Amino acid sequence: MKKDSLRFRQIHLDFHTSPAIPGIGKAFDKKRWQASLETAHADSVTCFSCCHHGWSYHPTEVGARHPGLSFDLLRAQIDAGHEIGVNVPIYLSAGLNNRVAELEPGWREVSPEGKLSGWAGSPLRAGFKKLCFNSPYLDYFCRLTEEAARLFPDADGMFFDIIVQGQCCCSRCLRDMAREGYDPEKELDRLRFARRTLKKYMERVTAAARSVRADMPVFHNNGNLLTPGNRGLLPYYSHLELESLPTGGWGYDHFPLLAAFCRTLDRDFLGMTGKFHTTWGEFGGFKHPNALRYECAAMLAQGARCSIGDQLHPSGAPDESTCRLIGAAYAEVEKKEPWCRGAAGAANVAILSPDGFNKPLRKDENAEIGLSRLLLEGHIPFDRLDDGNDFSPYKVLILPEGLRPDAALRKRLKTFLADGGKLVVSGSALLKAESETPAFDLPLRYDGETDLFPNYVEIAPEFSDEVTTPFVMYYPSQKIRVTGGKSLGRVYDPYFNRDYRHFCSHQHTPFRPEPSGFDAGVLTGSILYFAHPVFRLYANYGSVILKNFLLKALRALIGPDLLVTTDLPSQGRISLLVQKAKRRYVCHALYAETVLRGMRSVLYTDRIRESHPVQVIEELNPVYGVKFSFRLPKKIRKVTLEPEGTVLPFTEREGLVEVTLEKLVCHAMIVLHW
Repeated sequence: MKKDSLRFRQIHLDFHTSPAIPGIGKAFDKKRWQASLETAHADSVTCFSCCHHGWSYHPTEVGARHPGLSFDLLRAQIDAGHEIGVNVPIYLSAGLNNRVAELEPGWREVSPEGKLSGWAGSPLRAGFKKLCFNSPYLDYFCRLTEEAARLFPDADGMFFDIIVQGQCCCSRCLRDMAREGYDPEKELDRLRFARRTLKKYMERVTAAARSVRADMPVFHNNGNLLTPGNRGLLPYYSHLELESLPTGGWGYDHFPLLAAFCRTLDRDFLGMTGKFHTTWGEFGGFKHPNALRYECAAMLAQGARCSIGDQLHPSGAPDESTCRLIGAAYAEVEKKEPWCRGAAGAANVAILSPDGFNKPLRKDENAEIGLSRLLLEGHIPFDRLDDGNDFSPYKVLILPEGLRPDAALRKRLKTFLADGGKLVVSGSALLKAESETPAFDLPLRYDGETDLFPNYVEIAPEFSDEVTTPFVMYYPSQKIRVTGGKSLGRVYDPYFNRDYRHFCSHQHTPFRPEPSGFDAGVLTGSILYFAHPVFRLYANYGSVILKNFLLKALRALIGPDLLVTTDLPSQGRISLLVQKAKRRYVCHALYAETVLRGMRSVLYTDRIRESHPVQVIEELNPVYGVKFSFRLPKKIRKVTLEPEGTVLPFTEREGLVEVTLEKLVCHAMIVLHW
C-alpha cells in the first residue's frame, strides 16, 4: 500500500451471524446502504467474506454460504461502496471457524492441559472454537483466501482476524515439535513452536491473499504482534490497525502506547474503537456521541487514521442511529484531515521497550504502561522504540525496569550520551544484562537488591510536594549509596517483612525511625536513576505522590529540551506532530473526563457476558485559559487554531513561543507555522 494512502474515516462492520437466523441480507438496499455511508461520513467500510461462525456471505466452492443467504451480499456491498467512492476491504475470520471446527474436530487447537481451545470452557456453553494453524485447517483457509482473492480482485484489502496460535498440543503439533527439535514438555519450546507456526501462517496466507493482485493490502489482526520486537513480521502487513476499544477492556491509555511505537515504523496505521457501550457483538449498544468525538480526535492526535467498529444486523439493513452517531464524529474528522495527512511524530523523548530489546516469548508491558501513563499525564510527548529504531532524533531515552542493557545496547547508549543525549533509568535497568554490576558511569556504590520491603522514601526537598515524611514504595529497590550528583531522597526500611512470624496492622510494616543509609536515586547532568521499579509501581498502584515525584525529577533532567509545556489538567492529553512538507508543527490538545460506570455482575451469564465497570465519556466540559509554551527547532512565524483558521496571538522570548488557548472543548489543533 502506498504510504499515506490509508483512508481516515473507516467503519469495521462485523457480521458474525448464526446459521439459526433466516433472511440474511433481505433488507439490503443499495440506495439505503449508500445513504447510510454518507450519513456516517465514512470513506471505507470493511465487509464480511467469512465470519467466526464459519459462513461465507457470497457464493463459495471452498467454504459454505450462510444457509439464510440467497444472493451475493458481499459483491452487492462492494459495488455499492465503490459507486460512491467508498473503499471496501473484506474480512475473513482465520483463527475461529465454528462450522469447520464441528466438521473437523481434529483440526482444533488443544491446550497443554488437554482442553479444546476456544471462547467457551465447555461444549455446553455458547462460544467460538479455535483452530490450529499447524493442522490441515491452514491448507483449507489458504484455499478459502485464494477463492476470495479471485472472486473479489477489486476489494480494497483483506483483513484477517484472530491471528493467534496458542501452546497447541494436538497430535500434529506434538509430532512436529519432536521432529523439529522442540521439547513439548517445556513451555518455552511450546511458545517457540507456536511462534514458528504463526509465521508459517502469515507467509502462506499473505501469499494467498496476493495470489491474484500482488498489491492487495493485507492486515493480520493481533494487537500483541504490533508491539516492539516484532519487526520480522512487518513484511506481511501493508498497513497496521490498532484495535483498542476503550470501553471494551482496553481503557483510554492503551492506544497511545501502541501508537507511540507504530508511529515510528514505515507503515500507515489506524486506530480502531467501537460504537458500542461495551464491546464487540453488542447489538443495540451505543456510547455517547461525545465519547466517539473524543476517541477519533485521540487517534488523529497520535498520527493515526480512524476506524469505528459496528455490527450489521442479520437483515443487512444499516442502523440509522449508529450512522448518525458515527457521522457526528466523522464530520469533524473530515474537516481536520488536512492537518493530519502526512504528519509524523515530533517527540524528542522516547521509551526503550524492554520487550523490544529482550524479545521474550511472554511479554510484560507493565513498566511501559506505567511510564506511558506518567508521560501522558505529565504532557510530555514520547515515542516507543525497539532495537531497530534510530536513537539520533531523540534528546532523552528512558530505560524502564526490566531492560538490562547488553553490550550492544550499552555501546549505542554511550554514543548517545557522548552526542549530548540524556538517559532516565529505573530499577534493575541499572545493571548489565550479563552481570550484577552497574551498566552506567554513575556516582554511586551498588549493594544488590533489598530484601526488606515495602520500604519508604523521604523525597529530597527539591523533588517533593506536600508529603515530606517517608512514603511507601511497595516493590523492592536496588540498594545504592550516592557519592556524587544529587540524591533523590533517603530510603527507610521497615522493621521486618510481613509473614506468619510477625506482622503489623492491616497491610505492611511501618518504617524504622532512622534512614537505611541507601538512596532513592541520583540525578547527574545527563542521567536520572530511580532505585525502585517506579514505572511498574505507578502502573499498578497509581499513587499521585509518586507521580509528582517522578515528574519533578524528569523535568529537572530534561529541562530546556522539553518541546512543549502546558498547564492543562492531568486528564488532558497533548501530542506534537510535524508536517514537514507543509512547514508546520501540529500540537493536538485533548480534554475529557472519564467516569467509571457499572459494576461486575455474573447474573444471566448463560445468555450474556458478565458485566464489568466501563469508562464512560459523557459531557465534554470546557477548560479555559490553557497556556502552552513551545521550544522548537524552527523559527515560528505564525500560530493558528485549526480547522477554524483562527490566528492565535503569541509571544516569543529567547526561543520560547507562548500561546494561550482561551477555551478548549474536546480537541484543538494548535498549528505552528515556520
